[in-house]
Amino acid sequence: MGNTYGLERLGLINPGTVYRNLPVARLVEIALARGEGLLAPNGALSVNTGKYTGRSPNDRFIVDTPTVHDSISWGTVNQPVSEATFERLYSRLTAYLQGRDLFVFDGFVGADPAYRMPIRIVNQYAWQNLFVHQLFIRPTAAELAGHEPQFTVICAPGFKAIPELDGTRSEAFIVLNFDRRLVIIGGTSYAGEMKKSIFTVMNYLLPAQGVCPMHCSANMGPAGDTALFFGLSGTGKTTLSADPERFLIGDDEHGWSDKGIFNFEGGCYAKCIKLSAEHEPQIWNAIRFGSVLENVVVDPDCRTIDYDSDALTENTRVAYPVDFIPNAVIPGVGGHPRTVVFLTADAFGVMPPIAKLTREQAMYHFLSGYTSKLAGTERGITEPQATFSTCFGAPFLPRSPMVYANLLGERIARHNASVYLVNTGWTGGPYGTGRRMSLPYTRAMVRAALNGELDEVEFTPDPVFGFLVPKACPGVPAEILNPRNTWGEPEKYDAMARKLAGLFRENFAKFKDVPAGILEAGPGGK
Repeated sequence: MGNTYGLERLGLINPGTVYRNLPVARLVEIALARGEGLLAPNGALSVNTGKYTGRSPNDRFIVDTPTVHDSISWGTVNQPVSEATFERLYSRLTAYLQGRDLFVFDGFVGADPAYRMPIRIVNQYAWQNLFVHQLFIRPTAAELAGHEPQFTVICAPGFKAIPELDGTRSEAFIVLNFDRRLVIIGGTSYAGEMKKSIFTVMNYLLPAQGVCPMHCSANMGPAGDTALFFGLSGTGKTTLSADPERFLIGDDEHGWSDKGIFNFEGGCYAKCIKLSAEHEPQIWNAIRFGSVLENVVVDPDCRTIDYDSDALTENTRVAYPVDFIPNAVIPGVGGHPRTVVFLTADAFGVMPPIAKLTREQAMYHFLSGYTSKLAGTERGITEPQATFSTCFGAPFLPRSPMVYANLLGERIARHNASVYLVNTGWTGGPYGTGRRMSLPYTRAMVRAALNGELDEVEFTPDPVFGFLVPKACPGVPAEILNPRNTWGEPEKYDAMARKLAGLFRENFAKFKDVPAGILEAGPGGK
């Protein structure tokens, strides 16, 4: 029997061959030999995850134990499950994995050595092991020799739960057990579940260490100044932080400690829908041998890649190591941010393309986490819908939102960071009649904010939302800066702005015991 690398301590007994930290080329070979995917013409491994092409939030649970009970914000996001239910499901999962080949990745999450955590991911599929190898922080040979995991993820998509037997909602499950320092995933092949499970773990552990965990991208200027980009999926975090004039720290998950910021990961997980070399050259060029294309349409015969197709899902993705970006900062650490950017894709066409926020407004908009769902992206949605995801990452936050808001607000104040709200959504009208904000203009506005050029311009308060809108911005036509001016019928803009402001207030009512200053920083709150 070969080396099992201590898997028996997890109850994983009698496995087939156990492969640990295989090199990229070997994982690609095995995945292809097993029929898990095909090779795209640019060298990337292309895979299809089946019916689960995104996260399955209704199937995610946290084991409710006395140790964690009082520190978890229980509800529809953090659904409790009993220890007995977990043990029963875990027993069936480990039985399923007997006799099967397993792929182990031992590495780290957290680029700052003071806060990094050794992790182990155990995979049924070679392609998923390649995914985690590229996404998390890869160990040196010396680090691997002394590696002792502090948290483990076991991912077996082929094992399907039986809800009436296992206490799940469907065949898919993602169960986090903080006492056992273990995550189990089954029934879904979507690789993002592994990534976001570890993110959730960090979001639980780090606040107790005085670190603010954040769902954001980060980059650094030539002078060492850093910036954070918060935003929900599809708002432009990855796109805007991949700037050839700046150095990428990371595209999705970071911590802000007393020393500065650090990336949790060693790779990127970028959206691919409508990807072009012209608009996103860094991401385009990162798709090569060693990358994993997820649910991107690739013709099996002639192997052409159709980035425009959403035949499998609109949530097409690519995973690649951060060093595939030419100007990546390795290790992914930086100083305290000078600029914080909140991204929203406003389909109502109301939000200005850029606005400056006070600290209280920043905390209000951080707690709100606003963006919008578009018609056509989900069944039953025929007009834009406001989406509020607390702290721009509600699905991944196990603790109370105020824990994260207070940590961020304190750091913004202590380090005197400028905070901007940037709308990457619609202008000149809502989705359907308006047009999408020009990416080159958005880049120009962000660049002006990061370079301090907006410190020199005149601002005017937005009459509904209260934040400050610049009257001018280098490289951007002045007429698009005030969204009301871009609508053909200004009175329709006013009505839509009042509607959206009402949705903000309605959403914010769920937050109890919020300081008055933050409450009054919202639209129409004064």
